[in-house]
Amino acid sequence: MAALGALLAAPGPVQAAGQPPAYRFPEGVQDVSGGATSADGPVLKAGAAYRSVIRPGGKLYFRLVLDGENDAYASAVALPGPTGAKLAYGDSLKVSLQNADGDDCDSQRRSIGSAQYPHPIAAYAYRGVRRSLSTCQKPGTYSMVVERESDPTSTRSDWGLDLRYTTEPTRNGSGPSTAPSGWPSASPPPPTGTARGAHGGTGFHDAPALADGRWSDTIRPGETLFYRVPLDWGQQLFARGGLGSLPAAKDGYVGTALSLQLYNPARGFVSGASAPYEGKQREAALDPVAPVAYENRYSTTDEVSAMRVSGPYYLAVSLSPEVGQTFGDEPYDLTLGLTVRGAARSGPEYAGRAPDFGAGGSSAGDSSMKLLAALGIGTGTVLVAGLGVWTLVARRRAAAAPGPQGFGPPNAW
Repeated sequence: MAALGALLAAPGPVQAAGQPPAYRFPEGVQDVSGGATSADGPVLKAGAAYRSVIRPGGKLYFRLVLDGENDAYASAVALPGPTGAKLAYGDSLKVSLQNADGDDCDSQRRSIGSAQYPHPIAAYAYRGVRRSLSTCQKPGTYSMVVERESDPTSTRSDWGLDLRYTTEPTRNGSGPSTAPSGWPSASPPPPTGTARGAHGGTGFHDAPALADGRWSDTIRPGETLFYRVPLDWGQQLFARGGLGSLPAAKDGYVGTALSLQLYNPARGFVSGASAPYEGKQREAALDPVAPVAYENRYSTTDEVSAMRVSGPYYLAVSLSPEVGQTFGDEPYDLTLGLTVRGAARSGPEYAGRAPDFGAGGSSAGDSSMKLLAALGIGTGTVLVAGLGVWTLVARRRAAAAPGPQGFGPPNAW
């Protein structure tokens, strides 16, 4: 394990031409092996970053020591691979939180879906401390269970895992216990004006912060780019992404060419969208999501419940490798349209510190964007200073730091 950790901590070998850069973990990430039973799972600490691997059909146990005063979120990001691996619609990742009696506190399953090629997918499970609940309320050792379901026709390779759990204090006193209703559900017109340049990250740890407006980037077939949009309490995000047209017309059609996924600060899935591509400009837009509100957690609708905490929301944009096979393997022009509506409001009065939540919060090990994420949030617009400098630094880092071979664990695993 020590030799493996040393290998994974390094940037890795130079990637093959045309392959997407690997998902990057933060400095200080710890390598762990999940247990076969709840009794032998390693103990994970809140706020730390962990890296593991799961085999086809695998089921892994990790232990969390929870108190009886804070809510907890346990998340896993699956990194299917290697590049070119065959995946099926039902290939999936499931995360569960269980108490000492084996009762499920919460669980979430995420499948590859129609984007049947290697790209990161994330799932999370939640333990809430509420007077109205009787299970999962006691302090003690809980089990984070990570399961992988594999279609018989899919490539039988290991998947890498990015593991993390974090806590959220309960509220001081009492407050509403029902989800808000009547929030704006009509999409605003797309942002206009000159698009500003950006360069997406490889994952949750190196995603650049973006303000609302139009942004331009390039994306390669088979690549997934991550961006983050800080949202405060009361703010609502509308997001869309589009591919540009080809310089010269080519025949062809790719069904699920462009895929968008939105995740909350705890890495819980919020919403997704996709669009086909036939060589002409096409766009995918997320359905309107609820404004950020603490009380959203009481909603019975997953998409609303996920908009429960303020902080950095993550937009993952994937381009199918079939686009490269059909129209050419060069980078494609990508345009993002982000609209943040609503003035920032005061949030709940927490009973303790919530370092991982709030519009200035950051992911474990994520230091490169703390300053940008912490800059002022005005009436519906995140003010990001020095983005051009950061983009230049990011591009130089990408060029200077060789990346491993796409998604999944390294060949030496």
